[in-house]
Amino acid sequence: MTAPTTARARSARGTETAGRSPEELRELVSHWGAELELAPAEVIIEWAAATFGERFCVTSSMGDALLAHLAAKVVPGIDVVFLDTGYHFVETIGTRDAVEATMDVNLITLTPEQTVAEQDAEYGKDLFRTNPDLCCQLRKVKPLAASLAGYDAWATGLRRAETHNRVIAPVIGWDAKKGKVKVSPIARWSDEQVERYIADNGVLVNPLVYDGYPSIGCAPCTRRVAPGDDPRSGRWAGTNKTECGIHS
Repeated sequence: MTAPTTARARSARGTETAGRSPEELRELVSHWGAELELAPAEVIIEWAAATFGERFCVTSSMGDALLAHLAAKVVPGIDVVFLDTGYHFVETIGTRDAVEATMDVNLITLTPEQTVAEQDAEYGKDLFRTNPDLCCQLRKVKPLAASLAGYDAWATGLRRAETHNRVIAPVIGWDAKKGKVKVSPIARWSDEQVERYIADNGVLVNPLVYDGYPSIGCAPCTRRVAPGDDPRSGRWAGTNKTECGIHS
C-alpha cells in the first residue's frame, strides 16, 4: 500500500462533494479494511481524508481532544462534530470550547430536536431515569444520524482496550445502520499509548478524567469509578446498559 500524502489529503477537501452509493462505500471497506488494519493512526486519517474529502468528519465526546488533535495535524480545518445532549457536565462543554478556541478544526455542535424541557413535557421528567434507552435515542443516536447524512465516513475514538464489547471494533468498518464508513484510527491503541500521546503533545483533556471519571457521558448517568475498576463502569451505573446506541 502507498499511503496518500498529507498534501493529497488536504487537497481532497473541497474537491469531492457528491456522496458515494452504499455499494461503493462497502467496496472501499472491503478493500481497505485489511490493508489499513496495522497502519499508524495518522495514515488511516490521511486515507479517509483523501478518499472522502469534505464528506469525512471526526466525532468527539470531549473526554479528551486526542482524535481531534491527530486529525487537525493531517487535515487542518477538518469538521469535528460534538453532540450537546443538554445534559453534559460543565467541564465537557468547557473542553469543547477550548478545542474550538485553540485547535485548527471546524467545530460543529449538534443538538437534539427537543430541548430537555420539551422532552420532559412530552415523555415525563427525567427520561434518562425512566427509559434511558429512549433518552439516548432521542438525544444522541437520532441527532447524530441526521448530521451524518452529509458525510460518507466518520471517525470515532473507539478503542478495543476500553471494553470487551469493543474488542472487535475494526479500524475501517461498515456502519450498516447509518450507511456510512466508520473509521476508528486509534482502535488498536492501549491505555499507555493514549497517555503517552497526550503527554507528549500537550493534548487537551477533560478535567473530569483526573477526578475519577475515565469515561464521561451525560452528568445524570455518569458516576466516578473506583481505582482499578472497569473505566466504563461509571456509565449508566446500576443498570444493565453499557452503550448509548451510537456504536451498537
